[in-house]
Amino acid sequence: QVRLVESGGGLVQPGGSLRLACAASGFTFSSCTMRWYRQAPGKEREQVASIISSGATNYAVSVKGRFTISRDNAKNTLYLQMNSLKPEDTAVYYCKCFTMPYWGQGTQVTVSS
Repeated sequence: QVRLVESGGGLVQPGGSLRLACAASGFTFSSCTMRWYRQAPGKEREQVASIISSGATNYAVSVKGRFTISRDNAKNTLYLQMNSLKPEDTAVYYCKCFTMPYWGQGTQVTVSS
């Protein structure tokens, strides 16, 4: 069955960096447009970044220039490199294949001094 397992979250100070990973299984990862989403307390889930099978990327305005999405199709793994983190980046981060309704459990990112 489809499985998405996010990891790499944690507590980091403002200006710090984290690298999230999403291990995917149960579907053809290499042909799927993959996205990172996040949900902050009391807010709706929002799209952060996306990457198509060829590697082209797109970012939300709020993270452009700070976050980098990438994928390793040989490892069925999606990544999100997050630099210059801000307190407003605090959220649970999720990965998802665009065409499928499945979500992982998410990984908590907290940016605080």
